[in-house]
Order: sequence, then structure tokens, then C-alpha cells
Amino acid sequence: MPSVIARPVAGHRLLLEVHYDPVSVARIRTLPDRHWSPTDRAWLVPDDAPTRDRLRALFGDDLFLPPENARPEPTAPLLAQLEQELLLRGYSPRTRKSYLQHVRRLLAATSGDQDLTETALRRFMAAEAGHGSRARHSQTVSAVRFFLRHILHRPDLAGAVPYPRKERTLPSVLSVEEVRRLLQAVSNPTHRALVMLLYSAGLRVGEVTRLRVADVDPERHLLHVRRGKGRKDRYTLLSDVAWESLQRRLAFAAADEWLFPGQRPDRHLTIRSVQKIVTRAGGIAGIRKRLTPHTLRHTFATHLLESGTDLRYIQELLGHASTRTTEIYTHVTRRDLARIRSPLDAL
Repeated sequence: MPSVIARPVAGHRLLLEVHYDPVSVARIRTLPDRHWSPTDRAWLVPDDAPTRDRLRALFGDDLFLPPENARPEPTAPLLAQLEQELLLRGYSPRTRKSYLQHVRRLLAATSGDQDLTETALRRFMAAEAGHGSRARHSQTVSAVRFFLRHILHRPDLAGAVPYPRKERTLPSVLSVEEVRRLLQAVSNPTHRALVMLLYSAGLRVGEVTRLRVADVDPERHLLHVRRGKGRKDRYTLLSDVAWESLQRRLAFAAADEWLFPGQRPDRHLTIRSVQKIVTRAGGIAGIRKRLTPHTLRHTFATHLLESGTDLRYIQELLGHASTRTTEIYTHVTRRDLARIRSPLDAL
């Protein structure tokens, strides 16, 4: 699959969809008159001969470039309506991009036919169910149902697009000793402070990257998480140990600065960078369990539950809308299981 896909869009421009890697992004930054579209989560460049020649020189076989004078996709008006409706309803840029991609595939599979039939829909969804993860399938269902209801005004067809059955999977959780080894494996002091916050505050990876200096409240031992999942604010714990590791970073920082800046001071550290930090540290620490930044959030909740913290408080700290979501940690805690002896040990 090409690493860069160019699509003609309105205004004689090309929309560049990039499978992210630093080399591809660096090459695109050399193009004149390019700019990043936060709405599309893609790059826009002029659709002219010099730009096309430059793209071919930069990417060669790793580029999909349609013929010159190719018309914008015929379904563009429908996709524009969809994007506008998502914007009006306050959906996040990532969700808007995903919904547009899913609906674009639907329209391509059905030749852009607005008079969709139940048979065509079910055929498309059956093909989708056979590819990718269950989470991706569920998001495709959400996108298609939204499109049917709010753009085509066909709620009668929503029943033809059922959600897949939910799987009950248990999260991977580290032991206290594994957390200790993980922290010791992070040599960079700033990165160690970041990993400490992921574990000690139960943060999602996107939440820790968007923390600002002003969100740290050492007097109240709290972190202010702004616009978390569902665009909800909340407070969570600021560990004394994590605060000590942050003091050098905060000594000369302005209140509006990112707590963990990226390569450019005006941008925060990327999610991908945090994933690499955690994965690399896990390898050094010899942790064989599946390990992602979210594993530390699961571990935070499980360790609190094992220490006797009420489930309702854990729900608030994690920012869960319902205790049903938080109850999954009751299935991975050792608090009660540790009292039971295996019959083999009694032989």
C-alpha cells in the first residue's frame, strides 16, 4: 500500500493522506504552498504540474497519484455535508477523520448511490466485519449509522447495520515490582516523570501529552485534566513522588507551556513518542506482558482497588461515565483471589 495517497479535492488542490513516519512528513514539508488541515487531518497542496512532479520525485512507487485533471470524488458533496454535521455536533478531529474514511469506503463500494438498499448495506458491512479489529468494525457501524440518519435521512436503514457482539476481554496489568522495574528502565528524567504520571494518575496517553504547567496543583496534590474523553474535565491524583520528579522541569516554565513539549516548544509531545518511550522501557525492564501507555492506566485502577479504594472514587479519578466501565477491574484484582489456595498446593 502506498505511504502517501493523493486525492483531488475542490479548489484545484490535492489532499495528501500520509501513513505517518517522520521521513514522509519531512519530505512533504519541502513542498511549496503546502499546509496542514486539522479538519481533514491531512496535508493540502496545489494540484498543478510542478507539485505533481515534485511528489513523484519525493515518493516514487510509495505514492498513489491520480491522473491530471482527475475530477474530485463524485461523493464529495455528501462527504462535505457529513463533515459539516460532525463539526456542528462537536465531534473531535480524530473522530471526524475516521467517520469520513469509513463513509468514503461505503460510497466507493456502492458507487456513490444515495438510494442505498438494505442488501447493499449488509453486503458492505459483512465485508467490513471480515477485516480488521472488532473496534474498527464498531466504529464503521457508528459512522454508517450516523451517515444514514443525519445526511441521507434514512433512519429506517439503521437496523440493517447492527453493532457486533461485545467481547469481554480483561486488561493487562503490571505487578508493583514490574512498575518499579519499568520506572528504573527510563533513564531520561523528563520521560520518567511522564511515565510516573501515566501510572500514578491513571491518565490516558492523549491526556498526559496535553497537560500544561498550570494543570499541576502541588498544593492540593491534584492534576487538572482538561477536555478528556468526551470533552470532560476532571481532577485526578498528583503523586508526591511524581511531583518531585517534575519540580526541575517546572522551575522556570511559564504557566501556559506544555508540561511535555515536543521537538518544537509550541507543540506537545506526540502520542506516538509516548508509546515508544513506554515500549522501549518495557523491553529494557524485561516485561513480557502486553505493554502500552494504557496498561499503566489499567494498573493504576487495579492497584487502587487492591489497596481498598472504593470503586466509586476510582471511577471519578479515571473519568468513567458509568461504574459499569470501572467494574472490569474487579475481575483482575488479586485482593480476594490471594486468599484462595489452589488444591494442588494442598496435596
